[in-house]
Amino acid sequence: MLFGYNTNGFAHHRLEDALEILAELGYESVAITLDYHALNPFDFEGRQGERIRCLLDSLDMNCVIETGARFLLDPRRKHQPTLLSKGAEEKRRRRDFMRRAIDIAADLRADAVSFWSGTPEDPAKPGLMDRLAEDCNSLCDYAVPKVRLAFEPEPGMFIDTMAKFEELHRRVDHKAFGLTLDVGHLHCQGELPIADHIHRWKDWLWNVHIEDMHRGIHEHLMFGEGDMDFPPIFAALREIGYGAGVHVELSRHSHDAVNTAEWALAFLRHEEQRTTQA
Repeated sequence: MLFGYNTNGFAHHRLEDALEILAELGYESVAITLDYHALNPFDFEGRQGERIRCLLDSLDMNCVIETGARFLLDPRRKHQPTLLSKGAEEKRRRRDFMRRAIDIAADLRADAVSFWSGTPEDPAKPGLMDRLAEDCNSLCDYAVPKVRLAFEPEPGMFIDTMAKFEELHRRVDHKAFGLTLDVGHLHCQGELPIADHIHRWKDWLWNVHIEDMHRGIHEHLMFGEGDMDFPPIFAALREIGYGAGVHVELSRHSHDAVNTAEWALAFLRHEEQRTTQA
């Protein structure tokens, strides 16, 4: 596994500076959240992608592309529009954004593009799963053979649990459609033990998010501030031979990004070491 960091936790840094700092700290992967200041897909030039790709190569860092920017598509509504939005123009804008993200990921030779369902405006409306599966299949067809898509179940969204993800995965059934697993989300929602999910989805696990969290509260916490047990998670990832990124996701810690990233990596290395001593 490669310890990495999500750039949504470096919201006040230039992307290039964030990458260099993370590499200096010892991170081997980065989850790049596309945003106004970070590879904005609506103001994107190929040379910008080439420059970032060359920088990643020089730093010997892997990357994934993340699509969870809060206000990139709508400056007034967080995480809107989504693939489940009612309006045709809104759905078209989200689909266009996803295709642009796939193109950027291909330019950067990213391990995956990570995305989620979003929260529908009409959650009781029938057919939402069918609509989402149809869009996911279409995006997978667009992505092949350029890049893989890693879907993230997210608390509070339409696909929030591993059971719902399994149903979606069954309906999509595409070689390009895998999983982003946020281990904190599993802990928050009581989907335990986490190691069982890691083993269950080992062939489709292409991206991992990590942070601390309390049971029943969806709040991304600094390590040591929640009640998660990390060594069994690292043991399971080692057992399945997971070789991609394990990305710290602390988007609300950008005000102290460098110190937070340094402390997070020290904690993760210590917890991983505990698994080898058990």
